[in-house]
Amino acid sequence: MRTPPPSLAAFPAVTHEKLRYADTDRQGHVNNAVFAVLLEAGRVELLCAPPAPVFEPGCAFVLARLQLDFRAELSWPGQVDVGTRVADVGTSSVTLEQALFQAGRCAAVATTVVVQVSEATGRPQPLTEVARERLARWTGPRP
Repeated sequence: MRTPPPSLAAFPAVTHEKLRYADTDRQGHVNNAVFAVLLEAGRVELLCAPPAPVFEPGCAFVLARLQLDFRAELSWPGQVDVGTRVADVGTSSVTLEQALFQAGRCAAVATTVVVQVSEATGRPQPLTEVARERLARWTGPRP
């Protein structure tokens, strides 16, 4: 039995993305690969947006895991709301829970893990206390 979908209100960070005709497939639906791109937009806005990006100078976040469950189709034209919240913070990693919504309906849920790495070495770089404080504002209620 599938768990009930979350609501957009369960996510403290929300990004709005406009769908493009180029996002559609031959059947006229938004292509499933675009779902991952929409999720990326939500992650990047949460982690990198000025004035308080989470990553340290000389570091970047890389995607280590993406678990994506499709719940409904997305259709063009329209807008997608991307909800994102911090589920867990590790030594150098952050687990995010995300969902895509169109017209209030949940179309997908995802769990993503990103790891902060040193741009010089490509190795994991521990998160600072400042980064942890910034991430703490994005924890939210569970669905």
